[in-house]
Amino acid sequence: METPRELEAEANRRQDVAIRHYEYDGDSVIAVDFGPAAGEPSVDVVDGTAIVVLGDQQFEFEVPAEADEITVNDGVLTIKG
Repeated sequence: METPRELEAEANRRQDVAIRHYEYDGDSVIAVDFGPAAGEPSVDVVDGTAIVVLGDQQFEFEVPAEADEITVNDGVLTIKG
């Protein structure tokens, strides 16, 4: 699974954002850590679009076709598929 370009663009704009890719037993995981200074992000998925709100900022990305779960925990956005 590839990282949505909107998430990569956010990581390029902010130095404290880290994106990691993991493979577990055939599952792909993308973890996006927004860092402690950013606050706690929230995510909502509507019609195949993920909407991330981080403080007073908001951005959207198309949910990868392979993704079956998108969550936020402790400032980390996780996309599993």
